[in-house]
Amino acid sequence: MMISILIAVLSISTAITLINTLLLPRLKKDLRVPETAPLVDIFVPLRNEARNVGGLISSLKGLNYPHLRFYLLDDGSEDGTGELLKTHTSDDPRFYLKQGRPLPRGWVGKVYACHQLSEYGEGEYALFADADVRLAPGTVQGALSCFKHPDTGLVTGFPRFPAKGILGSLLVPMQHFVVHFHLPVLLANFTRFAASSAAHGAFLMFRRRAYDQAGGHRSVKYSLVEDVHLARTMKINGFRVKLANVSEAVSCYMYESGREVWEGFSKNMFPGLGRSVPLALFITFFYLFFYTWSGVLAILALTGSVDLLYLLPYFIGVLQKGIVDWSVRQKPWLCLFLPASALMTVVLLWYSAFLGMFRRGFSWKGRVYK
Repeated sequence: MMISILIAVLSISTAITLINTLLLPRLKKDLRVPETAPLVDIFVPLRNEARNVGGLISSLKGLNYPHLRFYLLDDGSEDGTGELLKTHTSDDPRFYLKQGRPLPRGWVGKVYACHQLSEYGEGEYALFADADVRLAPGTVQGALSCFKHPDTGLVTGFPRFPAKGILGSLLVPMQHFVVHFHLPVLLANFTRFAASSAAHGAFLMFRRRAYDQAGGHRSVKYSLVEDVHLARTMKINGFRVKLANVSEAVSCYMYESGREVWEGFSKNMFPGLGRSVPLALFITFFYLFFYTWSGVLAILALTGSVDLLYLLPYFIGVLQKGIVDWSVRQKPWLCLFLPASALMTVVLLWYSAFLGMFRRGFSWKGRVYK
């Protein structure tokens, strides 16, 4: 009975994941840019990002869209980020360097930095990117091609995440897995149903009038998962949100150490579920039973403790994650460790829940949020 349930549910889950993966549009390549192409402002907040400045500026300079302006905000960095920005941008008049103001009470740091950036620019489109993002040359025109519908206010997507270290390899690729499996892409991309929304703050491209009309980052000033809340706000205000597979054009080197992975995920996981304990309990049961327990059964089958049929749930789960990893250019062998990835996801989810429920606060970039 148990093996039948495992096989049936995992097979359905894999089919859902495949459909969602196929429904996510990809950015078009090698697009011609007309002379009348609109101006695009690119906004990047930086806080203690000295290690990323060189790669970021090189990536931005490599964009081949002709009508760009770059606004970079140093958000109280203490590692020389500001000086590096001056050095790397001094030869390009398209760059405008801004100094961040002190963080007011009631704002999340990154959200306030993006709000300050939004005070600048005159472009028809505004792209908010993170300092650890690298953009392929044709990214801007590829993203603009997703704004065909006049009511589309936001185009976003989850970048390719080059995984580093054990913890990073287990957890970072799970961001794609969760979206491709759990998000109903048809509802997310073709309706204004706010609950079906996903976004990634490393790549948020807005039609500027829609951004302003929806209240911009000011409307989500309290949020630790401002990207998702911005997507919902856009829909509530009558605009569509297009979630695309941007992994061929956008890469994000988001965590360099296990500690950064731990802090980053613990900051986002429970708030990302709306701080819902019932939802956290459901995810815990599903991931432990259908993914981690399937891995245990596979080990037992290989040691002869149970029938070889008990290998099948593990392989179906690996296929499910393999579909996602292949579509986003992730290391292909990481899908073999899905049972461990699911276990670590649950561990970090409950650590995040502990921080949230007991008001311990979420720590990131030297700031603590409750």
